[in-house]
Amino acid sequence: MQDQTNADTPEKDVPLRYDIRLLGRILGDTVRAQEGEAVFDVVERIRRTGVQFHRDADETARAELAAIMSGLPPAQAVRIIRAFGHFSHLANLAEDQHHIRRGRAYAMAGAAPRPGSMDYALARARKAGISRDSLQRFFAGALCSAVLTAHPTEIRRKSAIDREMEIARLLEERDRVHFTPEELAANRRALRRAVLTLWQTSILRGSRLRVIDEVANGLAYYDHTFLRALPLFYADLEDQLAAADAAWTGIEVPSFLRMGSWIGGDRDGNPFVTAEVLRQALAMQCRRALGFYLEELHQLGGELSLDERNVRVSDGVAALAEASPDRSPERAHEPYRRAIVGIYARLAATAEALEGMAAPHQAVGPAKAYGSARELKTDLDTMDASLTQNGSGALARGRLRGLRRAVDVFGFHLAALDLRQNSDVHARTVGELVRVAGLCPDYAALDEAARVALLAREIDSPRPLASAHLDYSEETTGELAILRVAAEAHRRLGPAAVPHYVISKADGVSDILEVAVLLKEVGLLHPQGGRLDLDIVPLFETIGDLQACAGVMDRLFRLPAYRRLLASRGDRQEVMLGYSDSNKDGGYLTSTWELYKAQLALIETFRRHQIGLRLFHGRGGTVGRGGGPSYDAILAQPAGAMQGAIRITEQGEVIGAKYSNANVGRRNLEALAAATLEATLLEPDQPAPSTEYLSVMEELSGAAFRAYRSLVYETDGFERYFRESTVIGEIASLNIGSRPSSRSKQSRIEDLRAIPWVFSWAQCRLMLPGWYGFGAAVAAWNAARPKDGMALLQAMHRDWPFFRTILSNMDMVLAKSDIAIASRYAELVGDAKLRSAIFAQLRGEWQASVDAVLAITGQTALLATNPSLVRSIQNRFPYIDPLNHVQIELLRRHRAGDADPAVVQGIHLSINGIAAGLRNSG
Repeated sequence: MQDQTNADTPEKDVPLRYDIRLLGRILGDTVRAQEGEAVFDVVERIRRTGVQFHRDADETARAELAAIMSGLPPAQAVRIIRAFGHFSHLANLAEDQHHIRRGRAYAMAGAAPRPGSMDYALARARKAGISRDSLQRFFAGALCSAVLTAHPTEIRRKSAIDREMEIARLLEERDRVHFTPEELAANRRALRRAVLTLWQTSILRGSRLRVIDEVANGLAYYDHTFLRALPLFYADLEDQLAAADAAWTGIEVPSFLRMGSWIGGDRDGNPFVTAEVLRQALAMQCRRALGFYLEELHQLGGELSLDERNVRVSDGVAALAEASPDRSPERAHEPYRRAIVGIYARLAATAEALEGMAAPHQAVGPAKAYGSARELKTDLDTMDASLTQNGSGALARGRLRGLRRAVDVFGFHLAALDLRQNSDVHARTVGELVRVAGLCPDYAALDEAARVALLAREIDSPRPLASAHLDYSEETTGELAILRVAAEAHRRLGPAAVPHYVISKADGVSDILEVAVLLKEVGLLHPQGGRLDLDIVPLFETIGDLQACAGVMDRLFRLPAYRRLLASRGDRQEVMLGYSDSNKDGGYLTSTWELYKAQLALIETFRRHQIGLRLFHGRGGTVGRGGGPSYDAILAQPAGAMQGAIRITEQGEVIGAKYSNANVGRRNLEALAAATLEATLLEPDQPAPSTEYLSVMEELSGAAFRAYRSLVYETDGFERYFRESTVIGEIASLNIGSRPSSRSKQSRIEDLRAIPWVFSWAQCRLMLPGWYGFGAAVAAWNAARPKDGMALLQAMHRDWPFFRTILSNMDMVLAKSDIAIASRYAELVGDAKLRSAIFAQLRGEWQASVDAVLAITGQTALLATNPSLVRSIQNRFPYIDPLNHVQIELLRRHRAGDADPAVVQGIHLSINGIAAGLRNSG
């Protein structure tokens, strides 16, 4: 497969161009050798014609593409899709390696710190005069968490991902190692073997993914990235602080950056998440953490061969050595090794006690299991202190330093596993409990005030509602069973194992109190002590919910019963804001604006009640679901929204894009932490946007909302257009997730989950949820203010980070869209009149939105200020576009009744390849 990058590639990008050409050539050779010259020739012909169509959108290229596609046998179509799909994945690997390469080049050149790094954030803090005490207070109270979720936009098997990681390692090796000619040849042979294995490996699953499979896939990123990248982040941060101020020397930064997960605990609309699944997910996480610690201890024992006749040892290490079951005369004078053998034995006993898990290396003898991860950390700290105090500080700052931090960050639970459920389920469950208990015959018939009064009484009552001697419905039994597993996890693994309970569709105080009552049933809420053992987190998702959320929280905080519980949580309340459903409800501009306003209202409400606010952002990968650069998005939040804490979901194929590579993953996690520090300590001093800017946004939002609703919910036949012009039906049949694509069996857009809604528009390259309505809004604004309207919008873009981020995200999504390819998907709509009318409307609004973005930003072309993304598009789109063209032909055959399994396989493969090429489509 031939390279399409320009000959005038900037010098710094020449290595990227070389890597892409190398991988493309290896893949092309593999296709030619495995599938024959004829298939390779068709691949090249489709690519060249696709480039012509992309450039000119002329009818000759359109007709030639149609002729090529219509003549493709299904089996050959699958091979062609695989070729283009694999190239998309390989290009991703080359780009990731180039990001790492450029980062190292900056570092070696001694360049100034780059935005998104902790070095940059700390430099800003020093320049602003932030004191060491203020920084220490920030670190002591901060919480940053990336929360992995399982969603249906990633269909690859782990086997394929592992081969890609091997290719990434070989690429990095080429950068870091000065090869002899023989070593370089060996590296290239290894690349060819990896690509060949990838070609011969099926990337599709033969059966629908189970929740436990999703858990396993999520855990793979701990091996690739998190278990090592997070300890390294803290080590570098501490060293940076000490280098700038000697007073930081020896001070350990609290572990404020941690991992979270919904996989195995999120049962909103997913009937397959049961108590047993939650138990298995917790066990799998625990085993992954313990396995890592055991292996690191084994390696550490091999390293710390210090002889007590040569070094002094603290009494603490001497005691650990004496308590160890290691009685080997060969190690009689090696107290650190004996201490490690004892720690290993205790941890092996812990693994056996918690999970029936055998240690990878047999313990020397029996030992008492650890009661908590803190006990293990204490023993490791004892070793650290002894080494540091006795002239071996450099040894303490090696593997032991990383292990101590890993234990502190990951504990025995690995990641904070959230529970999530829909408020309707809670209402039915509580309703049955109070009915069976004889307290209320019809809870559903009560108004909000009566519900709140009943629930507040139950929160304060020590008497349980449920009885082991009574029968309950399957739903109620299942909900209580899941909560009992969570309570068990608290006892076995500590409260950090399940620290949050998220309530979907929260629109009233009773929705929050219902969860409190259910937690009381399993001992996670203690009425007599007024203690709550985990955070109850309302999720406000729709436009209406966002507008009402501050009022809900105000009424909640006025309840003495709840305030007493909140005091046990440090008077801090977490609130989750949903980007996906609000976007599907009202479009990108309105969703973004209502989220901003909701934060302003929450900030004021929480300030008035003197409650700390922690926001949990339910963002997706694409702009239509809150995607875009996290660093910029955090800094664009209103002043006061960041109070040293933030949690953000990471979803779909974005998890792979961000965290498959340890270096790239480290950079993304660091950007989250850096933005949190800057937004908390520095941004509150920034001036608030003018009331005029706020008023303009309100007008723009209203106009965009009307345009979006008019198309999506008020245009006759739009639902049919959507279903026939996108792959939504085929996505529903993919083996890519355990969760159904719709909340009900109805086909209404209102019932469709936001993720497949956005994903479908990305597949047909229209990206509608990321821009529709903006062009209409700007046109209406300019018509009302013909003299100064555009100048005011330009000033907003210049002065207001929030508005600038909106435009930047739209700039990106409009550039990634392709109206010519979208026109080919429109041809799948059977009703010609409907097709013509709606696509003309879509095309007109797309052009209006492009024109508006360019006019406001002053750019002459999309992405004029983002050359790296322009480069990425130039590198990959010639290989994404053909996937769209083949997908269109296979969709046409599939819907016409072609029962060839290769047709369905080809559609599924094309979905994966397009998503990989776009990188943020889910």
